[in-house]
Amino acid sequence: MMGFMVDRRIARQGLQLGSMPEMAAARHATTRLVLDHDLDVLPSAGRKLTVTQLAAHIDDLARRLAAAGVGAGDHIAIYKLPNFDVWMLASASSRIGAVPVMLSPALDARTVAILLGRLDQPFLLTDLPKLDLLADEPVRDLTAGVLITGGRWEGATSLPELAGSPRVQPVHRGLDEPAMITHTSGTTGVPKLVVHTPRTMGVRLRPQWWLLSLMWRRDTIAINLPFVHSRMYAAMSLVLMKSLPTLLMNNPKSDEVAELFAAHKPTFIEALPNAFMDWEPLADDPRRPFASVKYFSSTFDAIHPRTITRLIRASGRRVPLFFQIYGQSEVGPAVGRPYFSRSAHRVDGRCVGFPMPGCAKVRVVSRDGKHPSKDNPGFIEVRWDGIAHSYHGEQERYDANKNEGWWRTGDVGYRTRRGCLHMLDREVDIVPETSSTLEIEDVMLARLDELTELVVVIGPNSEPVPVICTEDDRPIDLDRWRAAAARFPHLADPVQIPAAELPRTATMKVRRVELSRRLQESASTQLPPHAHSKGSEQ
Repeated sequence: MMGFMVDRRIARQGLQLGSMPEMAAARHATTRLVLDHDLDVLPSAGRKLTVTQLAAHIDDLARRLAAAGVGAGDHIAIYKLPNFDVWMLASASSRIGAVPVMLSPALDARTVAILLGRLDQPFLLTDLPKLDLLADEPVRDLTAGVLITGGRWEGATSLPELAGSPRVQPVHRGLDEPAMITHTSGTTGVPKLVVHTPRTMGVRLRPQWWLLSLMWRRDTIAINLPFVHSRMYAAMSLVLMKSLPTLLMNNPKSDEVAELFAAHKPTFIEALPNAFMDWEPLADDPRRPFASVKYFSSTFDAIHPRTITRLIRASGRRVPLFFQIYGQSEVGPAVGRPYFSRSAHRVDGRCVGFPMPGCAKVRVVSRDGKHPSKDNPGFIEVRWDGIAHSYHGEQERYDANKNEGWWRTGDVGYRTRRGCLHMLDREVDIVPETSSTLEIEDVMLARLDELTELVVVIGPNSEPVPVICTEDDRPIDLDRWRAAAARFPHLADPVQIPAAELPRTATMKVRRVELSRRLQESASTQLPPHAHSKGSEQ
């Protein structure tokens, strides 16, 4: 019953990030949070916290921020090394009515400077490593003040030195006022700043509220998401509302993942698709890290059926479930679908799901006047109260993407007669004479276990070129590749590169436009990057 009371409070006030830990502590004070890393801003806090301690830390950090001069309505850009204290600092900012602006630690200095300029004199909350990275940018001119999580930097305010500052009263943002800003992935250029309100953030909790409701015991949830991503704030709000013990992970290496899961035995795991893809080899690990997992959840990006099949079959639970939700930063979760161990290998990976009751509406609009289909995909559009409020500093760009309440996602696809949404490609990634690059990737990954990554992009002659990565960078057997690719005769031979050289976004998505540009640039200089044009070298 208490869960529904909290849900009604969020429906009335929206999601107030700074109040969530306090609300959770009032409900179940001893709920445990376990981290796999130390906190930069609170190094003595340790790796095990109760929600009561978490709420106290949020209140403490809010006091320090207020003492540093941050006030209600101020923008505070958080740009620091990845760590759970990013979430804590954002929540503390929200507690005093400021608007946290989450900048990925993967952003380069020039991009950060551009975004700071767009924010018009925000506070910058950062650390010494990031200030070193920003050394050639006019940080002082671009900001109202610089706050650091530790150490000393001329002109900056050190948060550790403000411990013990006077308590301040919590401030709630209005239901439709800006409350948090995240940014898009930046796959095609400088990221856009996406403005969220208490209403839009609260609405986005609906789709997974019922999924977590399947957990009738207070079992452990494991979360491995970027701490700056909008999804992280929804995920943390849900586990706090449900009083669920939580393992918070800072993108650990695979061996560390196996140890953590074997030790903490999570029932529910939420991670980005690329994290699950990296964890595929752990399905055969003798420690059986996924044996305790009944629910896997992946949000925002499409995920390949091979990954789903491997992980779900590694569960030791009866009827394990892999739930995929498709959406994007601007719209939140739009559609979803479950996968089961017996049938996951047979599903069409392009079917990303169905609209969920009480959530987003989805439609597909023709691009050329003809009915959208697999061979003629249309624009995917979404409509509901969870759509982001605006693009900060780019209102015209936001308005141009919205038509009578319908948001154009930039993806193309079609819907089946049963209503399932099939997402085939990003509009900017469409390759001529190819119905879906993602479908090719699904098929080839399923047929060639040695592939750890496969991305089809436009080549120098407008042909579809598969860029591949393999386990330990072992050369691909071209005869084996060609046999597997016989269904796709228009596909060029693969270009193989080390996984570390793939250009990626903050959420580990491959920047396809940039990768295509590199291929074309390499072709013009006749220096193909790490291409294997011979037969098997094994």
